Amino acid sequence: MKKQNETNSTVNNGPDFTAIEQRLAKLQNGRRFQHTLGVTYTACALAMRYGCDLTQARTAGLLHDCAKHLSGIELRETATRRHISVTQFEREHTPLLHAKVGAYLARVDYGITDLSILEAIRWHTTGKPDMTLLEKIVFTADYIEPNRDRAPHLTELRELAFRDLDRCVCEILRDTRNYLARNPKAMDPMTLDALAYYESHTDSTAEEEE
Repeated sequence: MKKQNETNSTVNNGPDFTAIEQRLAKLQNGRRFQHTLGVTYTACALAMRYGCDLTQARTAGLLHDCAKHLSGIELRETATRRHISVTQFEREHTPLLHAKVGAYLARVDYGITDLSILEAIRWHTTGKPDMTLLEKIVFTADYIEPNRDRAPHLTELRELAFRDLDRCVCEILRDTRNYLARNPKAMDPMTLDALAYYESHTDSTAEEEE
């Protein structure tokens, strides 16, 4: 029997987007839910631009912050109880766990079994080297969605995202590094690894184009 707090997330073998949105609207505050819708919209737009599966992009966009409403204690307890691997950095910076716990909740509470979607949710905050197209789309959409207004040179990044996704990912990672440079202890090593990869990748791409 299905648990009462679980979402019936499949309709005709696809996600029930209405049910997912209704549940998220109850769990997330107004600003967070508007962000969720903005990421979903942007992820779908990028998916159409780059030929990514729209259902995957829409699902990952909707669920990327599905654990964001949980407190730090709840995130830690869920990770421990469900045997989710946690790095030392994540133990010291609990909010980052919302990505890994979100991937778990997407699978268990929302019935998402597509590993590509779950991985896009897992890596949407820190990024990682050599991301898949879907992972890059969700990572980028999270940063440039229409409700964002505080990140530097968003106008340029939004244009770049639809012209050269890899370079946009690289610029977002650079912005993240520069922002966190004020407090280096708050910088996840995975973000630096991702930046090193995309700096190397975009530099080599630029050389090939010249």
